[in-house]
Amino acid sequence: MTGVPASATGGTGTPAPGGKLGAAAVDQASLWNVANLLTMVRLLLVPGFVMLMLADGGYDPAWRAWAWAAFAVAMITDVFDGHLARTYNLVTDFGKIADPIADKAIMGAALICLSSLGDLPWWVTGVILGRELGITLMRFLVIRYGVIPASRGGKMKTLAQGTAVGMYVLALTGPLATFRFWVMAVAVALTVLTGLDYVRQAVVLRRAGLAEVAVAAAVSQAASSGTVSSEAASSEVVSSEAATSEAAPSGAAPSGAVSSEAASSEAAEK
Repeated sequence: MTGVPASATGGTGTPAPGGKLGAAAVDQASLWNVANLLTMVRLLLVPGFVMLMLADGGYDPAWRAWAWAAFAVAMITDVFDGHLARTYNLVTDFGKIADPIADKAIMGAALICLSSLGDLPWWVTGVILGRELGITLMRFLVIRYGVIPASRGGKMKTLAQGTAVGMYVLALTGPLATFRFWVMAVAVALTVLTGLDYVRQAVVLRRAGLAEVAVAAAVSQAASSGTVSSEAASSEVVSSEAATSEAAPSGAAPSGAVSSEAASSEAAEK
């Protein structure tokens, strides 16, 4: 199968003059798949959540309950859109960009609203948002060397953050208000620990990538000057790949496969 519809090939399997246009139309239509629509819904929920959260001064329990409902819907769709995209091959460039933006937009909006209302210390908001933005930037800085795989700790961090922030959005009192403090403490601890682990993996991955590039350049130069036979050059490349694979973080994708996985590795934390 070529992926080009029969109408675009003239029904014979051979691309017709308008074949490329037909294929482009199919690709454009794929933007409107269910996974992307869920991502768009999450983006639209952000301003709605902020209005509900700050309605009537931001302290009305009824409005806070509606704000929690919007936040919960956003968190649930966050789980399903990534799952649907990976399961049914609905991954698009739009989804790779919009999905992490939607994730951070709803979480950032909730944290900033809570801190502005005095319900959550600003340093907690700063730690969580600083970690999220910093790790996202770091992933793209080391993308040339490989993809940092999502860890189980990252998924636990996402669950803890969503649960803790959701409990703070609700106007809880008594024992539940005390309990949410400890849930947030766990979320902050996981945020810091997983962030440090990602930094460690990025450093190891970069070192391995630089070593691979240096060895490949040396072998290429030696082979071109005629001082090393082609068999020896190939042997050195194989050895360098083995050494690099040992140095790289477990599960890290090779640099040649990063173009389609850079954004999805972050989405896999969900």
